[in-house]
Amino acid sequence: MKNVLEYLEHSAGLYSDKVAIADVENRLTYKELKEQAQCIGSLLIEKLGVTFGMTNPVAVLMDKCAFSLAAFMGVVYSGNFYVVIDAEMPVERINTIFEALLPVAVLTDTAHMDKAKKLKLSEGGIVVGIEDAPKASDIQSDKLNQVRCNMIDTDPVYALFTSGSTGVPKGAVVSHRNVISYTTWYTDTFGIDSDTVFGNQTPFYFSMSVSDVYSSLSSGATLQIIPKSLFSFPIKLMEFMNERKINTIYWVPSALCIIANWKMFQYASLPHLKKVLFAGEVMPTRQLNYWIENLPDATFANLFGPTETTDICTYYVVNRSFADDEPLPMGNACNNCSVFVLDEAGQLVTPEIDTETGYSREGELYARGSFVAMGYYGNREKTEAAFVQNPLNDKYPELVYKTGDLVKYNQYGELVYITRKDFQIKHMGYRIELGEVEAAAGALSGIKACAAVFDAEKDKIVFVYEGRKYDDKEIIDGIGKRVPHYMLPNVIVRIKSMPHNQNGKIDRKWLTANYETV
Repeated sequence: MKNVLEYLEHSAGLYSDKVAIADVENRLTYKELKEQAQCIGSLLIEKLGVTFGMTNPVAVLMDKCAFSLAAFMGVVYSGNFYVVIDAEMPVERINTIFEALLPVAVLTDTAHMDKAKKLKLSEGGIVVGIEDAPKASDIQSDKLNQVRCNMIDTDPVYALFTSGSTGVPKGAVVSHRNVISYTTWYTDTFGIDSDTVFGNQTPFYFSMSVSDVYSSLSSGATLQIIPKSLFSFPIKLMEFMNERKINTIYWVPSALCIIANWKMFQYASLPHLKKVLFAGEVMPTRQLNYWIENLPDATFANLFGPTETTDICTYYVVNRSFADDEPLPMGNACNNCSVFVLDEAGQLVTPEIDTETGYSREGELYARGSFVAMGYYGNREKTEAAFVQNPLNDKYPELVYKTGDLVKYNQYGELVYITRKDFQIKHMGYRIELGEVEAAAGALSGIKACAAVFDAEKDKIVFVYEGRKYDDKEIIDGIGKRVPHYMLPNVIVRIKSMPHNQNGKIDRKWLTANYETV
């Protein structure tokens, strides 16, 4: 197998009339999904032509819906790779992404056509309306086959842009081989099959959605898109899950905590739910225990990994009890993915335990194998800094990914997460470089100096600035023009003068500890 389209075509052959993906208003069977994807692929080939030896980016600007998946697969059918753009993202930040991406086209719909036309495309770049796709009877089969014959498993499928420390987002490029290797592990490990009904919570521009999408396509499962609004009304959320007979979820912990914090199992049950998977941020054990108490026969698993490893590189299936204040482990490496830990001196950290602490030495987590992405699109400097020659191998070329995550081993030989090595944080399920928040605020002329820090205990982004006094709303509005909503500060503090450390840099550690009293 060399192409993710084989997943769609296989399932369309076996489960032609079965629902592949559904939102509140629409649903597509596997047959319809395949036909729509091929129609969109035909449209893109007509507009862009057929290229050889190079796979080009096509940005997809749409709301999250059933037709989104047809758009993604249509881009792949055209011989290009897709880049999901958050439809609510400010135009300025999209243009920052496009400076690196240089997409050959933006694929959009009528609802977002005006916004698409405001974007700065590369020379020759075009805006393509999805509604212009031909009917199924006009699919360009010969051209689709011509494109397909020239595709290989190291061609990109998609790129996902994550926050960048300099204010410039980084686009991790993921290949067919990456997705196929990862999906094989995911479906095998969690028993995903044609009876699986996913309740999708994460946005399609978030790497966690890759697991929902491709494990569904590969196994003939059904993917139910849960409306974002329902997470504000937990009883309606549970009613929706029961109505759609959702039996598998893979959510960020903050979404799971909504049900736990409101003790919703007192008012409703989830009889169909058999698998509860989570990733993206630390899962509070107290809330997890509430879920386990109310779904004692379900499988619970903590998944861990960055976008640069397709989605996940380690996992832990919960198989023992944890006290409410005891952290969950990250577990061990996924099958066909290897991880190792190096200390500051570059020495391998082994699972040998210190009897006083109950843990090993700490170090940075590295990942290797077929899950590891190809690098950052149009950003050689960042790629070479993060995708490096394996420090443990000096015999042949082998690129590995430096995750920037500090970890240690526990007494069971499982990895335990400590923190980020740099300024990147995990907040509301998203990986965020605080430097991007600072860069966005730099456009406010009255700010002399600023720092964004993270209060992990309270899960709050704190923005501290020196300069003229702004209303909090002015700062939020200014930053909000350049970054998505989940990166906006939760606390804003004005300070007379910024503290600096011995290196002359803003002392972020001091600010994190003292922002409430300055």
